Amino acid sequence: MGQADLALRPLLRPGDVLEAIPGMIVTQHSGSGKSNQMFLRGFNLDHGTDFATWVDSMPVNMRTHGHGQGYTDINFLIPETISSLEYVKGPYHAELGDFSSAGGTHIKTFARIPDNLVKLGTGENGYRRVLAIGGINTRGFQLSGALESQNYDGPWKHISENVEKLNGLVKLGQTNHSSSWDVTAMYYDNQWNSADQLPSRAVEQGLIDELGSLDDSLGGKSRRASLSTGYRSTTDAQDLSLSAYVIDYRMQLWSNFTDLLDNPILGDQFEQLDDRTIWGGDINYQWITGEENQIHHRLGGQLRYDNIDKLGLYHTRQRQRLETTRQDRVKEASIGLYYELEWQYSDSWRTVVGVRGDYFHFDVGADNTVNSGKTSDGIISPKLSLIYTISDVSEAFLSAGRGFHSNDARGTTIKEDPISGDAVAQVDPLVASTGAELGLKTVWTKGWISSLALWYLKLDSELLFVGDAGTTEASRPSKRWGLEFNNHWTINNIWTVEADFAWTDAKFSDDSPEGGDIPGAIPFVASTVLTAQYPNGSFASLRLRHFSGYPIIEDNSEQSDASTIASLAVGWQSNRWKIQFDVLNILDSGDHDIDYFYSSRLPGEPAGGIEDNHYKVFEPRQIRAYVGFSY
Repeated sequence: MGQADLALRPLLRPGDVLEAIPGMIVTQHSGSGKSNQMFLRGFNLDHGTDFATWVDSMPVNMRTHGHGQGYTDINFLIPETISSLEYVKGPYHAELGDFSSAGGTHIKTFARIPDNLVKLGTGENGYRRVLAIGGINTRGFQLSGALESQNYDGPWKHISENVEKLNGLVKLGQTNHSSSWDVTAMYYDNQWNSADQLPSRAVEQGLIDELGSLDDSLGGKSRRASLSTGYRSTTDAQDLSLSAYVIDYRMQLWSNFTDLLDNPILGDQFEQLDDRTIWGGDINYQWITGEENQIHHRLGGQLRYDNIDKLGLYHTRQRQRLETTRQDRVKEASIGLYYELEWQYSDSWRTVVGVRGDYFHFDVGADNTVNSGKTSDGIISPKLSLIYTISDVSEAFLSAGRGFHSNDARGTTIKEDPISGDAVAQVDPLVASTGAELGLKTVWTKGWISSLALWYLKLDSELLFVGDAGTTEASRPSKRWGLEFNNHWTINNIWTVEADFAWTDAKFSDDSPEGGDIPGAIPFVASTVLTAQYPNGSFASLRLRHFSGYPIIEDNSEQSDASTIASLAVGWQSNRWKIQFDVLNILDSGDHDIDYFYSSRLPGEPAGGIEDNHYKVFEPRQIRAYVGFSY
């Protein structure tokens, strides 16, 4: 999908563009500057674990991250600069490696800005946005740039988010008949306050409003600067692409999920720090053989090196450090090689066979030397798809494959708990997943495209969110299966409908006294988008998203409630001007963005705290207005 599919979607946050992927749910349990919470195919992906995300050939998922494994923050992405968003699901695709068990997406920004644009936005709760995009062509070179500034106070009581975000992008490139190259620089800087999830009993007892916060000094700061380059050469029989990148990244988060559970005097606020540089690149070579060009080959490799100068967890109060819980330096390197062959051996049948090999090396230098160490691991991931062409408009497929996710490097070398000093088991550096899928794609009638898939996925070790640590940890093996039904119907030259439905059954696959349900695994998801674009320039887009209640504890004795939200965009555009009004959460739903179940302690409660549902509600209805001028 491209910019035309994304332009009319009402967006609360940049991360909402990922909900263009059928079945994907994007929520938020903290401030809007933090990575979104994501759900797909029965996974609570936390902030991106098990779904690989790339922007302009740069990986977004953060390994061994200060907040959570696979942390995926796309707040640095300016939605108007997206030229395409391509996605796949399942571990059947050889080009995707780490974090891709549920699938992955490649987001590309424009090689050449189609129009210069100035856009102003304003709205309730102190929302202000300024965007400028432009480009020039001279002597065969294309120079493009974008600059975005955004401020937002949020709807929360007794706390202002005070978002101060700055985004910049500059791209220089050249394209001729058979090759192209580009160099892209990006810069992102953001700081914010946040209202985190609240214990249900605090709201029920009237201690705080649902839009309040128990700790008014939570929030974060994040900065990302990157330089990337790409080259592509294409002929009738072969295609070569090369890319390289360097990313400088820093993040600080202040959170307090348990209030007074661990420290009844000073509180449980903690700071998570991540300061790193990432180097990497990839190569992809495709060529065709066979008498009638029926065999397509694809050979590729990826290299990545994370130099994490400081990875810290600190006990804090009002963002001031009181003590160091753990502080590490990590060097994590990986290399991945893959080969894929697509063979069209008859008019009706074709096969895609692939294999991928990955090797990781971990080097942890901990302040507590007993937890320092080095380790390595490798994994081979075979892939296979069999596709049968039923007719000119229909095909069926059967896919199977192996994927994996890496674990936090600190867990692969740790020998004792940093707080209690008790001995702990080291986790496997790389965790395999195995999946299969049977599906059908068809065009029912002119303009109506549908796909139906029955899928299965087994994971050797689940990664679960830990409330009192604000991070993820390796857990038990699991298995999932489900059905997906996706539809895109262009009714006529005015009306378009998208309707996507997904049902999932997700369980731990071992026997354990605590139960077999996976917390955060959503059984049912439905979303629909109804869009109208009239010849006179007026347009409207109504978006509705629903997800069912889900277990928040292993024995399913506690469940979240179902959540439904709708948003509307209406406006008018000409060749030069565009006016748009977004009504977010148009029904003013008070449903929950997220639910967790764990122990916390409020003033006057017993030392062990109380297990409770902790949740965050949708942001109330708000209106935003935009005026854009293209030239």
